[in-house]
Amino acid sequence: MSLNLPIFLKESEENNSKYVEIKQSQTTSITSEDPLQNLCLASQEVLQKAQQTGRSKCLKCGGSRMFYCYTCYVPVENVPIEQIPHVKLPLTIDIIKHPNETDGKSTAIHAKLLAPEFVNIYTYPCIPEYEEKDHEVALVFPGPKSVSIKDISFHLQKKIQDNVRGKNDDPDKPSSKHKKTEGREGCDLNDSKWKGTTLKKIIFIDSTWNQTNKILTDERLQGLLQVELKTRKTCFWRHQKGKPDTFLSTIEAIYYFLVDYHTDILKEKYKGQYDNLLFFYSFMYQLIKNAKCFGNKEMKKCIH
Repeated sequence: MSLNLPIFLKESEENNSKYVEIKQSQTTSITSEDPLQNLCLASQEVLQKAQQTGRSKCLKCGGSRMFYCYTCYVPVENVPIEQIPHVKLPLTIDIIKHPNETDGKSTAIHAKLLAPEFVNIYTYPCIPEYEEKDHEVALVFPGPKSVSIKDISFHLQKKIQDNVRGKNDDPDKPSSKHKKTEGREGCDLNDSKWKGTTLKKIIFIDSTWNQTNKILTDERLQGLLQVELKTRKTCFWRHQKGKPDTFLSTIEAIYYFLVDYHTDILKEKYKGQYDNLLFFYSFMYQLIKNAKCFGNKEMKKCIH
């Protein structure tokens, strides 16, 4: 039987094309099932060994913990601190934790462990004063007044303009008439001297979604620019019933915010600089996933 080469080549190309589509579909499916698989992470061998040996002692308080102490914010004895990655951040982070949030279940502690000099955790009602620095601070939380990350700089510049106008229009200030025109002209959002306005601190609330209202309505947080992560979806194993999958765990919110901030505000290519913020989270995620697949109750216990 003779072989028609053009037809054979055409069929071969079609088959190859279908094969590529199938592989891409499979890859997409795997990625959707395991969204953390492509992270640039430090070796998690130290966590694997710790998981096998079980709980260990906190060198500060002596408590028995798995991987790290959630009250002292340090790795436990069988997780040497030099084997834990250190992440440098482009800004500082304040985490306001609800007093009823269970310490052992909080992912906010991951950020403190992995970027200790950039992260501070406060237990409500303890909240720092942000009023004088509200043009350098933003709160990550969804809401009707929330803005996207790419619009942060514009709104911070506008906040400076509004603040200066408010001061210049204050009738109690005797010099307001002299500075009124100067102030308004000096705060033109297109003026190059305001282009350097940058975010210096970002705030996250660490609590269940049903507990956030008390913190969110605190007067010390009023007037802050509010930012929302609208396109990210959680893979947290403790998903809160009745809440959309865009409601992220604290460490997810921190990580995704920084990734978007890096590309949208700093205008730099993201190369995994903050991936290690998910060092503990991704490991626990995989443990839970394996436990669900194999019904391993003991494995489930080790992440609590």
